[in-house]
Amino acid sequence: MIGVKRFGKNRKLELRYVGPFMIVERVGVSSYRLELPANFTGVHDVFHISQLRKCVQSGRQVFDFVPQLELNLSYVEVPVRILDAQDRVLRRKTIPMVKILWRNQDVESATWELESAMRKAYPHLFP
Repeated sequence: MIGVKRFGKNRKLELRYVGPFMIVERVGVSSYRLELPANFTGVHDVFHISQLRKCVQSGRQVFDFVPQLELNLSYVEVPVRILDAQDRVLRRKTIPMVKILWRNQDVESATWELESAMRKAYPHLFP
C-alpha cells in the first residue's frame, strides 16, 4: 500500500462513487481492472467487485467525467442547501441544528450540523 493514493481520508466527506469507468479486463474471480482517467495516476486500477456499482446505459455511451479533485486526489466539500432545521434539547440547553445537503452526496447522506458553525462558515445558505 506504500505509494497508493486513496480518494479521501475523512469517511464523512469522502466520495461515495466515482465514475463511471470502462472495465478493461477481469483480473481474478472477483476483481476487475478499470480504465481510469489520466488524473488518477496514483490510484491502483484493480478493484474488487464489492467496490463497483452497475451502470445502466443504453448502447455504448461515452461519459465526460470531469472530477473536481485536486492534484493530491482530495476535494473540498461544499454545502448546497439546508434541508431541515430543528432544536436538540438537552437537560438545560437547547442547541439549534440544521440538516445540510453536501455537493456530490445524496439526500440520505445529509448531515446534521450546528447552526452557529454553519452561519459563520456559510452565511449565504441562510436567508
